Amino acid sequence: MSDLPHLVEGAPGAPPLPEFTALHRDDLRARLSRHGAVLLRGFSTGPDQLRGVDDVVRAFSGPPLEYAEQSSPRTALHGNIYTSTDYPPDEEIFLHNENSYQATWPGVLFFTCVEPPLTRGATPLADTREIYRSIDPAVRAEFAERGWMVVRTYRPRFGVDWRTSFGTEDRAEIARLCAARDLRCSWTDGDVLRTEGVRGAVHRHPVTGESVWFNHITFFHGSTLPPDVREGLLELFGDDGLPANSYYGDGGTIPDEVVAHLRDCYRTASRRFDWRRGDVLLVDNMLAAHGREPFTGPRRIAVAMAEPVVPAVAR
Repeated sequence: MSDLPHLVEGAPGAPPLPEFTALHRDDLRARLSRHGAVLLRGFSTGPDQLRGVDDVVRAFSGPPLEYAEQSSPRTALHGNIYTSTDYPPDEEIFLHNENSYQATWPGVLFFTCVEPPLTRGATPLADTREIYRSIDPAVRAEFAERGWMVVRTYRPRFGVDWRTSFGTEDRAEIARLCAARDLRCSWTDGDVLRTEGVRGAVHRHPVTGESVWFNHITFFHGSTLPPDVREGLLELFGDDGLPANSYYGDGGTIPDEVVAHLRDCYRTASRRFDWRRGDVLLVDNMLAAHGREPFTGPRRIAVAMAEPVVPAVAR
């Protein structure tokens, strides 16, 4: 098993990180495809850290992407560099692949540590190739045959509002965006938007050709919610009215025990490291899942996304 993340440390007299990235881009890409994540530590990003990271993104991947079809609250810090998440510090964010519920997704993520936490607060990583191999073959085969469906219900005061997620208040524009993103959409109870998208659970990496477990099934399944929260939401809205939920691609229920098995596979593959101020972490979004530990202290991690991937079926 490869080291995750793979560490590249700045030597004394090393050029600033944007320049280093441009000079060693091909080597860094090779390391990223092998390991899934590369931690750049001990480099200078210049007097303005976020501007320097923006330069790193552009040197490695081109312009950073806008955060669209949002599923978690984030704040823009510099252009298309955002807070990694604005969830409360006592909450764990389970391992996932960025935007894997969408028809297209970023191929590379760039995390940077502006302020490390006092305790915990790591961004754990898990190799999706390792996850794929560890899943019960019968479970894999079921998803390969049936696919998976992500259902999101945008309800006022419960999760991200549809206006924020889609960046518009125009319902005709919502319909156009959903069609472009291979989503079925419908309106209920006046202001409640429901979207459904059928996706693949297993993909082949566009560079390495390896099979990867790439989806939001565990992250968007009702059983991932704290029991009291799930019970309250089910009582209010029913199973098909949760803010987000996962089904088999034909609409069938994914049993809780299947999701528990998948979650165990993620946790077994998980690796962690402690952040240091100035760290920049490159993540191949299809080769490595990421999450967030609960933490104490100020912790400020920023993220940028780049290199949109269009799966072969969509092409």
